[in-house]
Amino acid sequence: MSPDSATNTDEPIVPAEEWVRPRASDYLWRPWYAKLWWAAIPIYWAGMATSLKVPSLQDFYASALAGYLNVLFFPMTALIVLGVGYARVVLNRLAEASVPSEPSDHDFGPRRRVGAPPPGFDPLDPRSGALWIGNPSNILRQYPRH
Repeated sequence: MSPDSATNTDEPIVPAEEWVRPRASDYLWRPWYAKLWWAAIPIYWAGMATSLKVPSLQDFYASALAGYLNVLFFPMTALIVLGVGYARVVLNRLAEASVPSEPSDHDFGPRRRVGAPPPGFDPLDPRSGALWIGNPSNILRQYPRH
């Protein structure tokens, strides 16, 4: 097989669904409830603009119910609520990608005691520098114990 051929049999075949990145538009625009919500937002706000000229609408848009509807039909509210599904999928994929399939000693370094502090803060570990109990510059070595 020539080196400039389009197929390379040495590389593992990865299913296409692993490489597909979720699109925000699939969660913000595609569901029927998202389309309904986005369509209702300009209708509600157009009604509020019309209420400046029509006295019967002024009573409705001055009510407490309209105050709650202001929050419901605020575009950022729709964006945040509809974006939760997208964020959930992205965070789940990141969590799955960060979990190693088979941990090895090479990945995590030498084994530590359970409950031991990290190597930089462990006085029994030479990697902790001046904190190491065997280091001549450690202040605990400067004073003899009686």
